[in-house]
Amino acid sequence: MALISTLLALRKDARLLKIPPYLSALCIIVGVVWLLVLPLQEYSRNTYVSENALLPGQVHTYFTGSEHNIFRAYRHEVASLGDRTTQERNQRLGDILRSSNLKVATQKYSYATSGRNISDENVYAILQGPRADATEAIVLIAAWRNMDNEINHSGVALVLTLARYFKRWSLWSKDIIILISGDSTSGPQAWVDAYHNSHNPETIESLSIKSGALQGAIAIDYPAGPWGHRYDKLHIVYDGVNGQLANLDLFNTAVSVASGQMGIGCTLQRMWKHDDSYKERLQTMLRGMISQGVGHASGPHSSFIPYHVDAITLQTVGDGWHDEMSLGRTVESLFRSLNNLLEHLHQSFFFYLLLHANRFVSIGTYLPSAMLIAVNFSITSIALWVASGRAGKIPNPASTVPPATPGEKSTSSITTKTPMTVAKKDGMIALIPTALLQTNERALFLPLAFVLATHFLGLLPLYIFNNTHSSYLDLTFTIVALLSTLLPHLTAFSLKRFSRPTEQETILIQCFSLLLLGMFLAALATLNFSLSVLIGIATSPLTFIRSTKNKPVSGALSLLLAVLNPMVIIRGATFYFGQDIMSVLVKAAEGWHVWGLWTQVVVWLVWWPAWFAGSVVVSGGLFA
Repeated sequence: MALISTLLALRKDARLLKIPPYLSALCIIVGVVWLLVLPLQEYSRNTYVSENALLPGQVHTYFTGSEHNIFRAYRHEVASLGDRTTQERNQRLGDILRSSNLKVATQKYSYATSGRNISDENVYAILQGPRADATEAIVLIAAWRNMDNEINHSGVALVLTLARYFKRWSLWSKDIIILISGDSTSGPQAWVDAYHNSHNPETIESLSIKSGALQGAIAIDYPAGPWGHRYDKLHIVYDGVNGQLANLDLFNTAVSVASGQMGIGCTLQRMWKHDDSYKERLQTMLRGMISQGVGHASGPHSSFIPYHVDAITLQTVGDGWHDEMSLGRTVESLFRSLNNLLEHLHQSFFFYLLLHANRFVSIGTYLPSAMLIAVNFSITSIALWVASGRAGKIPNPASTVPPATPGEKSTSSITTKTPMTVAKKDGMIALIPTALLQTNERALFLPLAFVLATHFLGLLPLYIFNNTHSSYLDLTFTIVALLSTLLPHLTAFSLKRFSRPTEQETILIQCFSLLLLGMFLAALATLNFSLSVLIGIATSPLTFIRSTKNKPVSGALSLLLAVLNPMVIIRGATFYFGQDIMSVLVKAAEGWHVWGLWTQVVVWLVWWPAWFAGSVVVSGGLFA
């Protein structure tokens, strides 16, 4: 009874509401520091292959000798197709594959995005495994044009050579599909969508020949010219659409084969020189987080990962002594390992952060950082909910005391007829009026309606940027950025003039907004950890801003939030990374229509509404 009384008394202790801001700040600081300690030796692990059946690097490779002459002949053949039409090019590529006794077909596709028409044609062939029953298949990919829009001369030639070479072996227990896509993103997406019957037949042609369930995919990006080019390292690209990743066993197998068996150095996240120091590990991790957070298609392999088909791209970089034969033997050994699989890759990690080709952090180690950043918003929203019940004047209990009856003694304004509760403090028993422990009734309609309307308002820029012609995207971005900067002030002025929200309603607007933000980011952390962390850090100042009648303070906070406008941050990020804003918006629109990219949904329906609600709350102080 004494404990209950003490707790009831503490409910009204004003000191309780001073704790949440410090607790939220602690969560943010710990979350960020947690990220910074991940590259340390004690918090990361060496990579390892979990699936014993893969046996990476345990077979002798035979891709050498006369195959080199075949490759050079194909490379010159590919070079001669550079100025041909798509139909002529694919006809010749199909003839080469048919000469190796493979089943060959083509697939036309067309996408309309940002006023552009992305159309091309894929050519693919199926090598039926002598020991296979057409229930499983592995894909070997070479895009005609790589991510840098260069003709993939040596990559296409190497795939043609490997197709001819693989056909001579009788050890394959899975079918091998050879895919030469028109480009590095739309082509593979159209093909894999059609393979799984998830395409629009009006714009994407259905596949005339198929095999079994896809077990893995390897893409080759080797854009050496007609005369070839020796390379120094293999850049392994593993990021999928919307931040999904290939099974870590596939990445580890590629590193084991390339480094351990072939002596080819491996790198990732465009870290060409990596001395395995803390700084290099941290930089690699942050680059990986940015790439995962953006969620773009980083190579031909990216479109396969959403279908649970583990895939990577092998990209040659630098000047060295390795040639196409070493890359061919690497691919051969990789396919031999995948050929050993008895079931889909599942034992290793699908959620991880790579620090080095041989070092990683698992989800159990890094996930708490995102959760800590997300939970700080929930803590603040709970504190605001409590504060909203105390907003305004609490009724004076004395005003409810009935007049004393004749003969009744009253020594204070609170009589024995006033509803009382018992509280114990410092060993003393005290009677506290029940009214002091009650909260004001909360007016929920306006705050709920405002927060919901704000989130629905984000649908407008989401639609505009995904459907505007590419030539107008730059101007559209500038106009929307200007409007989004002015809109909070106009909204706050309109609310003060027509609705006149009370102090309690203002607190509840911020309460509901931060509650939704915390819930969204916590859920997002399990799907795309990096995007959750990046948005959580960008929105963390919203935890500490409050509406105030002090106009200089309100002006300073409004200026701070103007800088934290999502559109300002996006513009600053593109400038920092040396990207053109129009090309970024065009790629984002392409991702929406082609890859199924939902990063824009998080930006416009989670991040922007939270910023907008906070800006309106702060701007209200300017019109008080």
